[in-house]
Amino acid sequence: MSHSMQDMKITNNLKKALQAFFQDNSSAELVSTYLFFVQKQQHLQPVLFPKEKMIYQSAEDVIDALIAKEALWNETEIKVHYGDESVNENTKKIYICPFTGKVFGDNTHPNPQDAIYDWVSRSPENKERSGGLPVKRFYVSDDPEVIRGYLEKAPPQKVITKVVFSSAMSGKLFNSKDAVIADFKKNYLKPITLFEVQNQNRFEIEEHFLGFIQSILSEAHITRFVEVIAEFPEFRPIVETWLA
Repeated sequence: MSHSMQDMKITNNLKKALQAFFQDNSSAELVSTYLFFVQKQQHLQPVLFPKEKMIYQSAEDVIDALIAKEALWNETEIKVHYGDESVNENTKKIYICPFTGKVFGDNTHPNPQDAIYDWVSRSPENKERSGGLPVKRFYVSDDPEVIRGYLEKAPPQKVITKVVFSSAMSGKLFNSKDAVIADFKKNYLKPITLFEVQNQNRFEIEEHFLGFIQSILSEAHITRFVEVIAEFPEFRPIVETWLA
């Protein structure tokens, strides 16, 4: 993202945003004001990805990086077993046996997690062993689209195979890549301001974003910002405190 001194104009919307900023921060310093201005002008939405201890310029940048590393989702085949009435319109979470497609709903069984453990460990179709004992591996999903798939009218065969996507963060199943991305944005990223980014030392800043921050914090850019904001009479008292 570019940021040149020539395009450092204060539009009406930016002026209103600055006025609100000064109302909330009566003794705002120059750098914090400048970074607030840049964030608003460039429509930046930086995010912290706590799992990596890394700050990115946008959620899309994190997602693109994880997709490139194949570290956001895994394609998974599940068996869907129809007709056992373990899912209904009010079911919010399901536990799925990967070997038979048997499913337990959070509202159709008093203790679905115990039930799936018991089912998987006793299932003759479960040929996987760990230390000589059947593995207790199962899938979990709270994606409404995945759950809805179990409500559809049963096909002629009682069990079908379906491709879904498991989150690399939680292991939960989702019906689509978009659903994985929406869950990731909601639960694994934290919005952070440009000033907080520049003012912290606990997390790394992604390489390209760091280069951008370093470029905008040049003395020439900040001097130009002071000149532009000083053109507005209502902002001059604040500018004078910066130059004092």
